Amino acid sequence: MIKLSRMADYAVVLMTQLSREPETLRTAAELSQSCGLPQPTVSKILKQLAQAELLVSYRGNKGGYLLARAADGITMADVIGAVDGPIALTDCIGPDGLICEIEALCPTRTNWQSINDAMIQALSSVSLAEMAVPRMDFVHQLPRRAEPAAAVAE
Repeated sequence: MIKLSRMADYAVVLMTQLSREPETLRTAAELSQSCGLPQPTVSKILKQLAQAELLVSYRGNKGGYLLARAADGITMADVIGAVDGPIALTDCIGPDGLICEIEALCPTRTNWQSINDAMIQALSSVSLAEMAVPRMDFVHQLPRRAEPAAAVAE
Protein backbone atom coordinates (compact mmCIF):
# COMPACT_ATOMS: atom_id res chain seq x y z
CA MET A 1 0.00 0.00 0.00
CA ILE A 2 1.28 3.43 -0.90
CA LYS A 3 0.23 6.06 1.58
CA LEU A 4 1.44 9.30 3.12
CA SER A 5 3.07 9.30 6.49
CA ARG A 6 0.91 10.53 9.33
CA MET A 7 3.17 13.58 9.69
CA ALA A 8 2.77 14.49 6.00
CA ASP A 9 -0.99 14.08 6.30
CA TYR A 10 -1.03 16.35 9.35
CA ALA A 11 1.19 18.87 7.53
CA VAL A 12 -1.37 19.08 4.72
CA VAL A 13 -4.16 19.58 7.29
CA LEU A 14 -2.22 22.36 9.04
CA MET A 15 -1.24 24.11 5.82
CA THR A 16 -4.82 23.93 4.59
CA GLN A 17 -6.02 25.48 7.84
CA LEU A 18 -3.46 28.29 7.53
CA SER A 19 -4.42 28.92 3.90
CA ARG A 20 -8.03 29.60 4.84
CA GLU A 21 -6.98 32.78 6.70
CA PRO A 22 -3.66 33.64 5.07
CA GLU A 23 -3.32 37.05 6.77
CA THR A 24 -3.97 35.76 10.30
CA LEU A 25 -1.03 34.79 12.51
CA ARG A 26 -1.80 31.43 14.06
CA THR A 27 0.01 29.83 16.98
CA ALA A 28 0.79 26.15 17.38
CA ALA A 29 -1.72 26.02 20.23
CA GLU A 30 -4.49 27.54 18.10
CA LEU A 31 -3.77 25.20 15.21
CA SER A 32 -3.63 22.23 17.56
CA GLN A 33 -7.05 23.15 18.91
CA SER A 34 -8.69 23.91 15.56
CA CYS A 35 -7.30 20.80 13.83
CA GLY A 36 -7.65 18.41 16.77
CA LEU A 37 -3.97 17.42 16.68
CA PRO A 38 -1.54 17.09 19.61
CA GLN A 39 0.33 20.34 20.23
CA PRO A 40 3.84 18.77 20.34
CA THR A 41 3.20 17.21 16.94
CA VAL A 42 1.85 20.47 15.54
CA SER A 43 4.89 22.37 16.86
CA LYS A 44 7.27 19.87 15.27
CA ILE A 45 5.54 20.01 11.89
CA LEU A 46 5.30 23.80 11.88
CA LYS A 47 9.03 24.00 12.55
CA GLN A 48 9.74 21.66 9.62
CA LEU A 49 7.48 23.68 7.33
CA ALA A 50 9.20 26.90 8.38
CA GLN A 51 12.63 25.35 7.77
CA ALA A 52 11.43 24.41 4.27
CA GLU A 53 10.41 28.06 3.78
CA LEU A 54 6.74 27.22 3.36
CA LEU A 55 5.86 29.14 6.53
CA VAL A 56 7.19 32.27 8.14
CA SER A 57 7.59 32.08 11.90
CA TYR A 58 7.18 35.16 14.08
CA ARG A 59 8.53 34.92 17.60
CA GLY A 60 7.28 36.58 20.72
CA ASN A 61 4.11 37.11 22.67
CA LYS A 62 2.13 38.01 19.57
CA GLY A 63 3.98 35.56 17.33
CA GLY A 64 2.74 32.74 15.20
CA TYR A 65 2.90 31.36 11.68
CA LEU A 66 1.89 32.60 8.25
CA LEU A 67 2.22 31.07 4.81
CA ALA A 68 5.51 32.14 3.23
CA ARG A 69 3.81 32.62 -0.14
CA ALA A 70 0.36 32.45 -1.66
CA ALA A 71 -1.46 29.13 -1.32
CA ASP A 72 -1.60 28.72 -5.09
CA GLY A 73 2.22 28.80 -5.13
CA ILE A 74 2.60 25.90 -2.68
CA THR A 75 2.10 22.36 -3.97
CA MET A 76 1.36 19.11 -2.22
CA ALA A 77 4.81 17.91 -3.31
CA ASP A 78 6.29 20.91 -1.44
CA VAL A 79 4.39 20.11 1.76
CA ILE A 80 5.06 16.37 1.71
CA GLY A 81 8.71 16.89 0.84
CA ALA A 82 9.14 19.34 3.71
CA VAL A 83 8.04 16.73 6.24
CA ASP A 84 9.02 13.38 4.71
CA GLY A 85 11.94 14.39 2.54
CA PRO A 86 12.18 13.68 -1.17
CA ILE A 87 9.33 11.62 -2.56
CA ALA A 88 10.47 8.13 -3.52
CA LEU A 89 8.28 5.06 -3.88
CA THR A 90 11.19 2.64 -3.55
CA ASP A 91 14.62 2.90 -1.92
CA CYS A 92 16.51 2.51 -5.19
CA ILE A 93 15.02 5.69 -6.67
CA GLY A 94 15.39 7.80 -3.56
CA PRO A 95 17.97 10.54 -3.22
CA ASP A 96 20.28 8.15 -1.38
CA GLY A 97 20.12 5.69 -4.28
CA LEU A 98 20.31 2.76 -1.91
CA ILE A 99 21.49 -0.37 -3.58
CA CYS A 100 19.57 -3.58 -3.03
CA GLU A 101 20.81 -7.12 -3.50
CA ILE A 102 19.25 -7.52 -6.96
CA GLU A 103 19.86 -4.06 -8.41
CA ALA A 104 22.20 -5.33 -11.14
CA LEU A 105 19.49 -7.73 -12.34
CA CYS A 106 16.43 -5.62 -11.55
CA PRO A 107 14.14 -5.36 -14.56
CA THR A 108 11.82 -2.84 -12.90
CA ARG A 109 14.06 -0.01 -11.68
CA THR A 110 13.53 2.22 -14.73
CA ASN A 111 9.79 1.59 -14.59
CA TRP A 112 9.70 2.52 -10.89
CA GLN A 113 11.48 5.75 -11.79
CA SER A 114 8.75 6.53 -14.35
CA ILE A 115 6.04 5.80 -11.79
CA ASN A 116 7.81 7.92 -9.16
CA ASP A 117 8.14 10.80 -11.64
CA ALA A 118 4.40 10.56 -12.39
CA MET A 119 3.62 10.63 -8.66
CA ILE A 120 5.76 13.72 -8.15
CA GLN A 121 4.17 15.39 -11.16
CA ALA A 122 0.67 14.64 -9.82
CA LEU A 123 1.50 16.01 -6.35
CA SER A 124 3.16 19.05 -7.94
CA SER A 125 0.02 19.79 -9.93
CA VAL A 126 -2.22 20.20 -6.87
CA SER A 127 -1.85 23.47 -4.99
CA LEU A 128 -2.60 24.20 -1.37
CA ALA A 129 -5.30 26.60 -2.59
CA GLU A 130 -7.01 23.69 -4.36
CA MET A 131 -6.76 21.49 -1.26
CA ALA A 132 -8.45 24.17 0.84
CA VAL A 133 -11.61 24.04 -1.27
CA PRO A 134 -13.78 20.94 -0.74
CA ARG A 135 -14.63 19.03 -3.89
CA MET A 136 -18.38 19.08 -4.18
CA ASP A 137 -18.53 15.82 -6.14
CA PHE A 138 -16.86 14.09 -3.18
CA VAL A 139 -18.89 15.89 -0.51
CA HIS A 140 -22.09 14.50 -2.02
CA GLN A 141 -20.71 10.96 -1.62
CA LEU A 142 -20.06 11.28 2.11
CA PRO A 143 -22.52 9.43 4.34
CA ARG A 144 -25.06 11.70 5.93
CA ARG A 145 -25.50 11.85 9.66
CA ALA A 146 -28.73 10.42 10.93
CA GLU A 147 -31.26 13.08 11.82
CA PRO A 148 -32.20 13.17 15.49
CA ALA A 149 -35.51 11.47 16.21
CA ALA A 150 -38.35 13.91 16.53
CA ALA A 151 -39.69 14.35 20.03
CA VAL A 152 -42.89 12.44 20.54
CA ALA A 153 -45.74 14.73 21.59
CA GLU A 154 -47.82 13.46 24.49
